[in-house]
Amino acid sequence: MALHVPKAPGFAQMLKDGAKHYSGLEEAIFRNIKACKELSQTTRTAYGPNGMNKMVINHLEKLFVTNDAATILRELEVQHPAAKMIVMASHMQEQEVGDGTNFVLVFAGALMEQAEELLRMGLSVSEIIEGYEQACKKALEILPDCVCSSAKNLHDVNEATSLIRTAVMSKQYGNEDFLANLIAKACVSVFPESGNFNVDNVRVCKILGCGVTASNVLHGMVFKKEAEGDVTSVKDAKIAVFSCPFDCMVTETKGTVLINNAQELMDFSKGEEDMMEAQVKAIKEAGASVVVTGGKVADMALHYANKYKLMVVRLNSKWDLRRLCKTVGAVALPRMMAPTPEEMGHCDSVYLTEVGDTQVVVFKHEKEDGAISTVVIRGSTDNLMDDIERAVDDGVNTFKVLVRDKRLVPGAGATEIELARQITSYGESCPGLEQYSIKKYGEAFEILPRALAENSGVKGNELISKLYSAHHEGNKTMGFDIEGDGPALKDMLEVGILEPYLVKYWGIKLATNAAITVLRVDQIIMAKPAGGPSAPKQRGHWDKDGWDEAPDSFETHH
Repeated sequence: MALHVPKAPGFAQMLKDGAKHYSGLEEAIFRNIKACKELSQTTRTAYGPNGMNKMVINHLEKLFVTNDAATILRELEVQHPAAKMIVMASHMQEQEVGDGTNFVLVFAGALMEQAEELLRMGLSVSEIIEGYEQACKKALEILPDCVCSSAKNLHDVNEATSLIRTAVMSKQYGNEDFLANLIAKACVSVFPESGNFNVDNVRVCKILGCGVTASNVLHGMVFKKEAEGDVTSVKDAKIAVFSCPFDCMVTETKGTVLINNAQELMDFSKGEEDMMEAQVKAIKEAGASVVVTGGKVADMALHYANKYKLMVVRLNSKWDLRRLCKTVGAVALPRMMAPTPEEMGHCDSVYLTEVGDTQVVVFKHEKEDGAISTVVIRGSTDNLMDDIERAVDDGVNTFKVLVRDKRLVPGAGATEIELARQITSYGESCPGLEQYSIKKYGEAFEILPRALAENSGVKGNELISKLYSAHHEGNKTMGFDIEGDGPALKDMLEVGILEPYLVKYWGIKLATNAAITVLRVDQIIMAKPAGGPSAPKQRGHWDKDGWDEAPDSFETHH
């Protein structure tokens, strides 16, 4: 009879074998805080214009070289449950405002670090959380006072450029003026008078070759595809869009055809050809001059398309097909048939052109405010273009945020120091134990200007004391001057380094929520991960000739 081995008493008794649990201050809370600190230190060096790039190779062996925190985290696939919460907060920031993901990480990490000090001092977790919540509320009350200007007219390209510049600067330092201008042009051209702006209306098309400065903006769509037929350019095009392959219809029912003699065979294949020709002819007669298809193009169909001078473009992605329909105002037809005038789209010119050595098809609108504009990015390597694409995304999102709320706060650490100063003095006036955590919350804001300074190779402490003294004199818009030598200050309102109010608002809110959620955890219980038995161990080669070639190990298969 098998010997009954009693389990260790306590909590482990209730769980299955292989479950882990950590509880209490030391095991759970400090462990979580440590994980979050590590995570925020990783991305902290990528904060700001002088931030370093990270090289991330994801599970599919794709290489990313970027300093965009959201991308780094998305590709890292963080496993630790507490660190995952902070990653989620930064994803929320990405979805909510599209920029400031690194702000969330760095700030949440700083809050955790301060919480650790408080816990070591002997405060209880609930007091820290209460203090943090009060301080967060206070910070969001103070934030509107930091607003130094607001966007007046977003239909003006120059103004939009100056506002987008800050967001682009932290991703592409050096090219920010050029890129911000491109993005502003693209955004303004698709920003309707009614005032609702859709981020999806600005597309990005990356084409290798040339330099960044050869990038440009087109009204309409650009696809990295070649035209299928002989016709390569059409002016004033009527466009028929099919979401099916451009081929003859295969019937649903299976049928067997009995052919008695050669003549019937000739007639049979000819009938198919005639049918194809009739279909293409019908499309042409409906007035269409361009056919866009979502599937493969049959040789026969292409032959007739060339005969009737139809331009054929094939788009593989459903997404692009839908986008195109929206741009030209067409309806995607599910089967090969002649479109009605309402179902056809219209576009001023469709032409095939070469950019670098890549063939592209351009659907161009002459009128300025098209439904969609495309930023054509040129660059010497794929990684560089991917990074510029992220900068463009951030710029477009900044524009969207400003459409929602036009208020702006000064950048470069000016807002953070102002908040830190006011929250610390608010903490002094609070009677209870939470005053400690309120003061620490204020201190946590210092980490952002400090990260900016350290990434630029300036001593953090020196800069922060300078910033504080400037802010105590009432200069609320003084921030760190990255281009100055040493810890130099500059008025951010004058040099135009401004950030949207909502980016900071959501960043503070989400980072605090994430930090509080992590602190509220006092036990981690992990069930045994699901999964089959482990793979059998490899034995020596089965085809051993003699005993002198000893197998690698004598164990049998389990």
